[in-house]
Formats: sequence, C-alpha cells, structure tokens
Amino acid sequence: MQSSKSSLAALTIGAIGVVYGDIGTSVLYAVKEVFGSGHVPLNPANIYGILSIFFWTLTVIVSIKYVVLVLRADNHGEGGLIAMLALASQAVKDKPELRKWLLGVGIFGTSLFYGDGVITPAVTVLSAIEGLEVISPAFKDWVVPLTLIVLFVLFFVQKSGTAGIGKFFGPVTLVWFATISVLGISHIVRHPEILYAMSPHYAVLFMFHHPGTTFIILGAVVLCVTGAEALYADLGHFGKRPIRLAWFSVVMPSLTLNYFGQGALLLADPSAVSNPFYKMAPNWLLLPLVILATAAGVVASQALITGAFSVTKQVIQLGYLPRLNVQHTSVRDTGQIYIPFVNWGLFAAIVLAVVMFRSSSNLAAAYGIAVCTDMLITTVLTFFVIRYGWKYPLWLCIAATGWFFIVDFTFFASNLLKLLQGGWFPLLIGGCIFTLMMTWKQGRALLNEKLRADAIDLTSFLEAVFVSPPTRVQGTAVFLTGEPGTVPNAMLHNLKHNKVLHEHNLFVTVRSHEVPWIGMNKRLEIESLGHDCWQVVLHYGFKNDPDVPRALEQIRGRGCEIEAMTTSYFLSRDTVIPTIGGGMANWREKLFAQMHHNASAAADFLHLPNNSVVELGSKIEI
Repeated sequence: MQSSKSSLAALTIGAIGVVYGDIGTSVLYAVKEVFGSGHVPLNPANIYGILSIFFWTLTVIVSIKYVVLVLRADNHGEGGLIAMLALASQAVKDKPELRKWLLGVGIFGTSLFYGDGVITPAVTVLSAIEGLEVISPAFKDWVVPLTLIVLFVLFFVQKSGTAGIGKFFGPVTLVWFATISVLGISHIVRHPEILYAMSPHYAVLFMFHHPGTTFIILGAVVLCVTGAEALYADLGHFGKRPIRLAWFSVVMPSLTLNYFGQGALLLADPSAVSNPFYKMAPNWLLLPLVILATAAGVVASQALITGAFSVTKQVIQLGYLPRLNVQHTSVRDTGQIYIPFVNWGLFAAIVLAVVMFRSSSNLAAAYGIAVCTDMLITTVLTFFVIRYGWKYPLWLCIAATGWFFIVDFTFFASNLLKLLQGGWFPLLIGGCIFTLMMTWKQGRALLNEKLRADAIDLTSFLEAVFVSPPTRVQGTAVFLTGEPGTVPNAMLHNLKHNKVLHEHNLFVTVRSHEVPWIGMNKRLEIESLGHDCWQVVLHYGFKNDPDVPRALEQIRGRGCEIEAMTTSYFLSRDTVIPTIGGGMANWREKLFAQMHHNASAAADFLHLPNNSVVELGSKIEI
C-alpha cells in the first residue's frame, strides 16, 4: 500500500513536469497579450470580465473536456492524436469513405503538431528571457541572442538522451508552480475582491456588452490552454489518475492564483500591463525569476521535442513517413529515442521563427491557430469514437461533444483573424508536413500496386523451382517481402546470379497495425510452404519497436532452428523512377522518389545485424 502511494506521488510529480510544463508557462504571456492587444480598455469591469473568461476557459476546455472526457478515450492505455485517430478509424472501418476522410483529418492534425512544436519552444523561452527587459531596458538587444543560445544547448543535448536531466523536470516545474502561486497570492491579499471574477456572470456580462471584442480577443485567451493536448498525449506515460491528480491539486490552483494575482496587480497599477507577470515580482526577485522561468520554459520545450520524436516514430510505423534514423538513448526505457533529422529540422524552424518574429508578442499571433485546430480535430474524432466505437446513443454523443465543438470552433474562428499576423507560419509548416505525409502514403500505395502487378505467386514458384532444385547451401535465408504469398525480388536476383538456395528459407512480412502495442504472444504467424520454406508474418503496433531477429526466435521448435551465425537477411533495395502520366502529379512522384531514396536503411529500422544483410536492387517505374 505504501509503495503504491509513493508510486502515485512519483508519477504525479513526473506528470507535473512533463505534461503541464507548456500550460504552466502560459502565465508568462497570456494576460499580457489580451490587454496588450489594444482591443480591451484597462478598467476594473474589463479586468473582472477577462479573468472570468480565463478561469472558465481553463475549466471547460481543460478540466471538463480533456481531464474528464477525452482521457477516457484511451487506446490500450495510450493517448494522443495518433491513438485517437487509430481508435476512430477502427470504429468506422466498415465505412471506407468516412474512414478515409477521418484519416486525412487526423493526419492533418498530426502535421500541425510540428507547427506547434516550432512555436512553443520559441515563444516560451523568448517570453521567459524577456524578463531581462523588466530588469533593465539595456538588456533588450540581448533577448534574441540569449534565446537562441538556450535553444541551441537544449537541442544539442538531445542526442545524449534526457534520462540524466529528466529527473529534475518534475521538481523544477513544482518549484515553478509554487512560485507563481506565491506571486499571485501576494497581490490577491491586497485586492481580495478580484476573486469575485470566478463567478461566470462577469464573463457573460463582458461577452454581452462587447461581443465583437470578445470574438477578437479569444485568439489571445486561448494562450492560457496551449499545452492542453499534452494531457491526452502523455496518457501512456503516466496514466489517468496522476494526470488528473496533478491538474486538480497543483496546476489548476496555481494557474488560477497567478492569473488572479496579475488581475489584482492591474487593478492597483494599470501601467504594469506592459508585462504583468514580471511586474508582480519585487526587484530583488526578478533575476532569479527570469532564470526559473527559463528553466520552466526549457522543460516545456523538452516535453514537446520528446513528443515530436515519439509522434514521428508512430507516423513512420503507420506508413505516413519514410524510415528515419531512430537512435535509442536509454537501454532501460525504449520510449527514449532521438531522431537527428527531426531534432535539427525543428531547431532550424525555431531559429527562423525567433529571428523573424523577434518578440513573444509577435510570436503569440502565430501561436494558437495550430493548437485550436488540433483541439477541434480531437473533438471531432472523439465523437466518432464514442458513437461508433463505444456505441453510445446519438443524442448523448452530440450532447457530449457538440458543446465542445462550438467552443473549439469559436476559438478556431477567432484565431483565423491572426492568419496574416503570423498564424500562417505554423499552418505553412503543418501544410508542408501534411504534403510529405500524403505523398509518401500515396506513393507507397502506387509502389505496392506496381509490385503486386509484377509479382509471382510464391507457392507456384516454389513448386516449379523444386521440380529441378538448385544447389542447397547450409544456413537460413530470411527474405523480407512487402506482401505475403509473393516472390521477393531479392530471391529472384539471388537465384539468377548465385544459383543457390539456402537449407531453410523464411519469407517474412512486417505488418504495422492501428493499435499502440501488440504483445509477443501475438507477434508471429507462420505457415509451412514445404521444402523447408515458411511464410512468416510479424505484427507490430505503432508504438512497438520492430525487431525481426528477436521476433523470429519464436519459430524455434516449429521445424526451423534459426542460428544467428548462419542466418542471412535478403532485402530488395528498390529505386523508384517517376514517369509522366502516373498515379500522382509529376512533382509529387519526384518528391516521393527522393524521399524513398533518402529513407534510412530497412536493416537498421528492423534491427537486422549489419554483418548478415544482403541488399539486392532493382528499378521500379511508378
């Protein structure tokens, strides 16, 4: 009992660090952007109204939608947009057109995650370091260079893994939440009447008297819930209970106290609107607060970078991106990975964002639109999960998700007003990623179609071969093939050039499925083809690590004894040749051919031993 309590406490502290780092640092800029926009005159009635909107936005979107509803939609214990997409597509698998549409929407939402992944570290670290300007205006020219240095160090250490520093994330963020709570309380005690703003009628009054202004400022209000998607995305790491406990016991109270503290400060000193968060602190505390805010910003950024690695690996498994070099940074935790291409691609885009926008206020205009779109997509997918997956009545599904759809759509529409001020930037990144994903998926489909059209039936081929069998050599040959029951090109080339056949031959197909995990007990299907040949299908979830040699150990005792020293792995290395008048536009075929050429080696992705791999190439026109 004691160990289970300590485990819950450890998971809760971990959740505070990883899950809530992003939403926890929103206090740095959210209030400033609403009042700094110039759309809301600074007077007591408006301060009460805006704080009420903040409080109820946190309550409706985070507490009710994500913590209560969306966390229930786990996919075998996993969360996130990919897991929700898999659940929704499985729920409507008997409706192919609807399933195709949902997959497109879900993949677009996943693409926008990368746009969010660029803006979050940029705006979080930049807004933290901007506290130096409050200490002295002389530091203004140092803000952007220092931001870039901090971000470079953060991305540089990714290749070493985060196991060493990860244990500090929870405590650092806990100190951050304690600090922002104390700062808030110190001003609330001077103006305790600010707590009346918790009443929803202040929000209603503000919206009633200023409907146009309300719609405009929602694009800034949404900054207080950026990072809400992380609650669901990190479900598999921490579980529902620690995430819920962390939110209601620490995060929500801390955010509320700080926002209301900023409101109390503005009641007393309207000039503090230039940077109400840092103006809350006494002068002696400013420098330590900047350092702590930067550390909290790094933690928030780290969670998003780690998420980008994880999402990329899942998308590769689902077949929407080519294989990339995935490095494991921990021998104990298979979830700790590093993808160099994603790491430095994100860093380059973040540098571009910081240099181009140069302040957190300018970046805030770009922030929000990707977040709101993902929130809207999550709501849509949730409807299909509870309607078709859980079989709830239609009226209940509409009641459960319809209200959230209206709220999410209103925030989304408001953010569209910021499209020209910077909202285009994450959408451009997301659009480029979406184009790459859909080009790869469609290109793979065309390639497989071409391979199937030219394929030879494996059973018939083996019967013909063994009428007059070639020389058999000792050992086992493992032929990797995309489709079961077809002759791999690598085997054809091997017979043509080497004129030999191994003593044992395995024809192995690796299948990825729309579930997070598939256990070892369901990993392997094997069928004997006679003449010491077997057809093998290996099954993996989108969070599993494909490891072919380890999976093939299970066939021992089934007539084929695999020995590592006498096993060779044969792969077909196809070169794609774009042709005019094919299945895609010519530029997309050229893009696919380039992606196919640059994909990391299948041998590395499948964990094949380097000294036992034979690659045989061929050219394929699509």
